[in-house]
Amino acid sequence: MKVYLIGGVPIMSIKKIRRHKPAINIVPLVDVLTVLLFFFLVTMQFKEFKTLNIVLPEFKTAGLNKVDEQMVVSIDRDETIYFNQTPLSLEGLESILQSSKTLNQNASLLIMSDESVEIKVIAQIMDICRANNLNKIRLQSR
Repeated sequence: MKVYLIGGVPIMSIKKIRRHKPAINIVPLVDVLTVLLFFFLVTMQFKEFKTLNIVLPEFKTAGLNKVDEQMVVSIDRDETIYFNQTPLSLEGLESILQSSKTLNQNASLLIMSDESVEIKVIAQIMDICRANNLNKIRLQSR
């Protein structure tokens, strides 16, 4: 180490300090991307929904509908009845429900109807379902 005198005061020579090149640490970025990917995979629904042109009526006091099984009756504004996306008549719906021996009495049925459909049609469908031991009937709202 060299010592220099400036104005009678000893000053040591300054060593060169090696500076590391700036680098981006990728490990935290991979962690964040993994968490985001996991979140999107868990929250994504892998169901294929076929849409019908139905405007659902609005209920102020409606709760959440959780569909356990895929038994859905839809009614569009022309009063065409669909059972799990298959168009049927009232007689066809009744024959499907009668011929299905695998219906669980705890199974629930979701009725989705357009808001312009008369309540008479919905009541007929509910009556057919109850006659075939489907007592858990729910109405879909928006």
